[in-house]
Amino acid sequence: MSAFFNNTSPPFLTFFLMGVPGLEAAHSWISIPFCFLYVIALSGNSMILFVIITESSLHEPMYYFLSMLSSTDLGLCISTLFTVLGIFWFNAREISFNVCLAQMFFIHLFTFMESSVLLAMAFDRFVAISNPLRYATILTHSRIIQIGVAIITRGTVILIPLVLLLRRLSFCHSNVLHHSYCFHPDVMKLSCSDTKVNSAFGLTAIISTAGVDSIFILLSYILIISSILSIASPKERKKAFSTCISHVTAVAIFYIPLISLSFVHRFGKRAPPYVPTLIANVYLLIPPAMNPIIYSVKTKQIRKTILKVFHGKGDQIL
Repeated sequence: MSAFFNNTSPPFLTFFLMGVPGLEAAHSWISIPFCFLYVIALSGNSMILFVIITESSLHEPMYYFLSMLSSTDLGLCISTLFTVLGIFWFNAREISFNVCLAQMFFIHLFTFMESSVLLAMAFDRFVAISNPLRYATILTHSRIIQIGVAIITRGTVILIPLVLLLRRLSFCHSNVLHHSYCFHPDVMKLSCSDTKVNSAFGLTAIISTAGVDSIFILLSYILIISSILSIASPKERKKAFSTCISHVTAVAIFYIPLISLSFVHRFGKRAPPYVPTLIANVYLLIPPAMNPIIYSVKTKQIRKTILKVFHGKGDQIL
């Protein structure tokens, strides 16, 4: 693993993924919870998409945004699935530079998209609570499609320069990446070129996506709380707030690991090497696994439709 490059040009590079540094002997055991999370994430999000597509009563703005979230979570899972389980099951650690860049692009793209979708869902809840009579006229089908296109475009436009900036670098340090997948800061650290521009652009990308989105989500909820408190009936206030619980939980499980990972990378220099790697894996796996569970449990319409699907299949078998 102590391979070095002598100022190698990017197209001919091969990186080695570490998995979980310091816990290599336990990889087969670590793979069990990881595999479990992947199964939950892939099956749960596929089920959410299936019920929204097939059930006409769920063809509403709130559920369209939920389908965007499930699609993003599926993309995020698939982006990391092959390298993570490849390392744990088959010790397949090698990854070429171009494949590494492609994986990095899609991991960051789906991460940025998830942040944007959560912001769109916050706007949806704000409109539904503060202006319910105009809800259907504000969030029309065409407007939702425009929001979806804008989410994909923003992520792509931000990430293409990030990838191109990596391609101009020379690599002459160790070729070992300390994660189970290609992560922008991890790849950048292996370069022997000046990476100030890359680092600055990477920070700008994070601030302009997750940073800006989190501020607007917070602002949305300040306005939502203000609208809820202006409702006269306690029963209606409770009902209005209950429609936000699933989204608040989804925002928490997305941003808490992200903030934790940022703190560990900046202030956890003395932490064991496996700590930031495990937090990074939690950051990418927990939201896709938990979101379908949260929305299935907390959203009555989704829960009823899923039960109806399984009940119908049960009747067919009997």
